[in-house]
Amino acid sequence: MASRRHVIADDLRTQISTGRIKAGERLPSEAQLAARYAVSTPTLRNALAVLQGEGLVEKVHGRGNFVRHPIRRITYVGGGRTTDAQTAANAALRMTVRTTHLPARGDLTALLRVSASSPLTEFLCISYAEKAPHSLARIYVPRDLAPADGPGESALRKGVWARLSELHPPLAEVKERISARFPTPREAATLRISSALPVLAVIRVATDTTGRVVEAARLLLPGDRADALFTHHTTSGDRRTEG
Repeated sequence: MASRRHVIADDLRTQISTGRIKAGERLPSEAQLAARYAVSTPTLRNALAVLQGEGLVEKVHGRGNFVRHPIRRITYVGGGRTTDAQTAANAALRMTVRTTHLPARGDLTALLRVSASSPLTEFLCISYAEKAPHSLARIYVPRDLAPADGPGESALRKGVWARLSELHPPLAEVKERISARFPTPREAATLRISSALPVLAVIRVATDTTGRVVEAARLLLPGDRADALFTHHTTSGDRRTEG
């Protein structure tokens, strides 16, 4: 027998899918819903958490629970190269960029291979679909490589290879590590997602031909709206022949 939280989630999901509750509409208060379904508030919240995890409902602090607009999916392309599909998807997103100057500390020293207190510039980038946060990134560069007026939204959209292709010494490699995890409470609040929704966490480090780290980025992509794509182009030398 289905649990009460899943029965409630199923009923609300049906109302959303049939248009009885429309995208952008606020749900009744948690107290009203708990009374309607004759359950406790914790059980009702568990039901809402199911819908939040599916990306159907978002909880806005101080305002209540809202039906989400259809979530736009994007594809993160490994190596910083951008496909036409990714460009088209990203073009529909709005991005805000906040620039902060700060000294290297904690794990940033190891990530950028610099000594403590080395001057860095951080770009906090949050993309939005409509008015809802979509994904976020924290990009760090040595202060002397940071443009005086910031990278700008259009430049950030081009990806690391395009932005760093004119460096001297030139860019040599980009290493990426991707893991799946749950967001921290702060990340969940920033992106307005459930803390039970897995995210793709990408750590990207770009170095030039001298071995200097010229950019380190921490990207956070909620799993309900992002995929990761990696393509390996083989050559004849990669193929093994059997005798």
